[in-house]
Parts: sequence; C-alpha cells; structure tokens
Amino acid sequence: MHPGPYPPSRPPVQPHPQWRPQPQPYQPVRLRQRVRWVASPPPGAWPARRSPTVQRYTGPPSYPSPPRWGFPNLTWRLPTAVPGTASDELTPLQRLRVIARSSVMTLWVFAVLALVSAGAEIWRYVLLVQSRDSALNTAVVNASDTLLVTVALLMTIFSLVPVGLGLWWLFVARLAAADESGEDPPRTPRQVGRGVLIPGYNLVLAGSIVSELEHAVLRRPSDERPKPSRLVLAWWAAWIVNWLFVALVIWWRLRTGVQAQAESVVLIALADLSAVLLAVLTAVAIRRLTSLLAPINERKLRPMRVLKVTGAPDPELRTERASGSVR
Repeated sequence: MHPGPYPPSRPPVQPHPQWRPQPQPYQPVRLRQRVRWVASPPPGAWPARRSPTVQRYTGPPSYPSPPRWGFPNLTWRLPTAVPGTASDELTPLQRLRVIARSSVMTLWVFAVLALVSAGAEIWRYVLLVQSRDSALNTAVVNASDTLLVTVALLMTIFSLVPVGLGLWWLFVARLAAADESGEDPPRTPRQVGRGVLIPGYNLVLAGSIVSELEHAVLRRPSDERPKPSRLVLAWWAAWIVNWLFVALVIWWRLRTGVQAQAESVVLIALADLSAVLLAVLTAVAIRRLTSLLAPINERKLRPMRVLKVTGAPDPELRTERASGSVR
C-alpha cells in the first residue's frame, strides 16, 4: 500500500485524435407498468344468501277480527263520471252510440216518408192515366194533391235532420276509429265536408271516405289500400243513383208540356224509391260500423250492486266476539 493517506493523482487519459465514439443501438423506452391492487374478501368470509323457500298454499287469508281496510261503500260507476275534472268529458266512443241511435231512428222515419211520397206520386200518375179516357172525381184529386203536398213538405223539412246527424256521426266515428287504432285519419274534416256536401264532387269521394272509415274500424294496416265491403259498395251505388235521379228530376221539371209533366211524376217516384234505398242502407251501415267500434251496449250491462236477496237462509248468529274486533 502507499504510505500516504491518498494515492497520487494520475493525469487524465487523452483519447486518440482519430478515435470517434461509436453510435449505440436504439433501445425503446420501457414504461413502468401501473399495477392496481384490489382487495377482495376471501371465499366464505360473508354468509351465503339463503334461497327463498316456496310456501305452500294454505287457503284464503283468515283474520281473527273483521279487517279495518276495504273498498269504499259506493255503487259501481263509470270512471269518467268524476265532476270537476277532465275525465268527465265524454270520449268520441261514448258519444258515438247516442248519435248513431238518433241517426238510425231519423233515417227510418225518413225512409217511411219517402216511401209514402213514392206511393203518392204513383197514385198521381195513375190518375193522370185515367184522366185520358174519363173524368176524375174531385174529392179523389184533392185527396191526392193534399197527400202529395204534405208528404213532400215533410220530406223537405225532415231531410235536414238525418243529413245533419249523419255528418255528425261521420266526424265522431272518424275520431273514435283514430283513437282505437292510434293513427290520424287520412283526410282532414274540411276535406270530408267538401267530399260529402259538394254536388258532383261527392259522387266520387263519398264512397272513398266511407271505405277509409270502414278500413280504420276493422283495424287494418294504414299502408294497405282500403277494400270496401259489399255493404259499402251497395251504399255507394245507391248514393250515386239517388243524386243522378235528383239531378234528372230538376232538369226534367224545367221542360214544358203535358207529357214532360207526366214523365216528371214517374221520375219523382223513382227518386223517392232511391231515397228509401239510400236511407235504409245508410242506417244499416251506421249500425254495423258503430257495433264494430263499440260492441258492448251500456244498456245491457247489469248494475254491479246487490239490491235484494230472496230465498237465502238466515245467517248464523255468533255468541262470542273475537278479540280485537270493534263493537
């Protein structure tokens, strides 16, 4: 060892002037992996959950005393009969039966009036034929004229009632069918009104509107083309025939001459018969579509309340009172 406390310092080694450092190969930087320690209890540390046991049915519940809960002591009533709320308004389906009943009744009355008017016109034509060869009785002619004028006046006035009720039923039925199917009607109310009331225009659109209503009532797909039934097709044909007879009578009454007047009597009788057919088919169609939308008649529902019991044995009287029961 060297005697001194520190070894002697050596001069630094100088590199050779021609020496160059060699490039080191590229080594990718290694990232430190992050480790997350999660502590979980060992198996068996927590008590296992017990599976629910299926209890055996032991019969209806029994109480040592009459229960203090129950339904209110009220008679059965419709849930929409609560006053002061939005539920007291009648839905289109509830209004439909009332409107249909009134509309069918007025249509049958109109059909009877139209049938009587057709008979009066036929009687007038028979008298015209008899007047060619012999004189007519004045009382018979006056009776024919009175019947004809009276029935024609009643038909003219009373025709507005079934027309108004029929249009009302049509709009309400479209709303009820839309509520049941959950889809909007294909036509607006304005289009329906124009398609039914405008002469000439209604010959084409009236049948389409009723066919669309029947399509919605039968719950058929909206993307499917409506296929009218035989009843709707018959109603559509009667609708067109009646309007054609009305237009022909108006045009024929503008002609002059005795023969034209006699022929107009026959045309009026045919127009009245077509009105009878149209009224009957309309009543049948309204009743059928209404029964499809609202098949249950509220009048046939029995009240859910016991009014009187006859012939039943007397109940057994209890001599002891159960503990906890209210006196």
